[in-house]
Amino acid sequence: MTAARYDVIGIGNAIVDIIGRCDEAYLATIGASKGSMRLVGADDVKNIYATMGSAVEVSGGSAANTIAGVASFGGKAAFIGTIANDEFGKIFTHDIRSIGVEFDVAPIANGAPTSRSLILVTPDGERTMNTFLGISTSLDESQLNLDLIRDSAILYLEGYLFDEPQAKQAFRKALQTAKAAGRKVALTLSDGFCVDRHRAEFLELIRSGIDILFANESEIKSLYQTESFELASKNASKDAKLAVLTRSAKGSVIFSDGNAIEISPEPISELIDTTGAGDLYAAGFLFGYSKGYSLEICGRLASLAAAEIISHIGARPEIPLNQLAQQRGAI
Repeated sequence: MTAARYDVIGIGNAIVDIIGRCDEAYLATIGASKGSMRLVGADDVKNIYATMGSAVEVSGGSAANTIAGVASFGGKAAFIGTIANDEFGKIFTHDIRSIGVEFDVAPIANGAPTSRSLILVTPDGERTMNTFLGISTSLDESQLNLDLIRDSAILYLEGYLFDEPQAKQAFRKALQTAKAAGRKVALTLSDGFCVDRHRAEFLELIRSGIDILFANESEIKSLYQTESFELASKNASKDAKLAVLTRSAKGSVIFSDGNAIEISPEPISELIDTTGAGDLYAAGFLFGYSKGYSLEICGRLASLAAAEIISHIGARPEIPLNQLAQQRGAI
């Protein structure tokens, strides 16, 4: 097996996050419940974008956030996701490349617009998300750069993208390609609703070659249809070579070869925004794993990244994560 040029490559929804501030009265005018995440249509997203005021526009989506985190740790990272040949497609491409991530997917000229999420932050720090999925869910095998996958130590798959038949087929093709090249494959379950829709297929995918499974407590209990975390984690440790399970304020647990490694959460001065916590947790773990660090250190890096991201608004680190890890003595 040849040495990998990239540490981690992610496949997921390519979404432009548009983050702005508003008051609760504005949320009422657009019919959004504070703190919710809802899917909106093309007309709705245009109207909200036109009236929401000044905003910051960054490349987003769950796996893209994770890959950005890997890059912030100093890792070599790449991303595959579908964008349109439009203004927001150009914004996504420019932004993710600007942080050092390899992104070479050609935009699609004739189809739905680039996906975006309008994230409205009220004075209390609560985020209300209005997501237009657009073209991101149309990923198929033709957009996979198989050489890039073969040249990456770890392939990271985003569960959110598992809805469409052609995307499922692309996942399986990517997994087969990575395994044939002797690479590791990681999967995040992403959301309890994703698990409910695709439980049997997720289990088949996990059992067919997933090396690292990421899930939070509610997702893993949903996967195994139990209210017991202990039972769910026991099953996960049998099905996946490595099960990495987060438990919010309780920290996380890494299951490997029948052993459970407890990882304490990193202390923070104030909880501002939990969006992106799981994404950045995965970033820290995957970076550490790609560098051959112990599972304990991987878990520490994961918790460190998650703690940094929940201490401010937005799913991008405010300081380089490699610098933070060195300051805290994690690496």
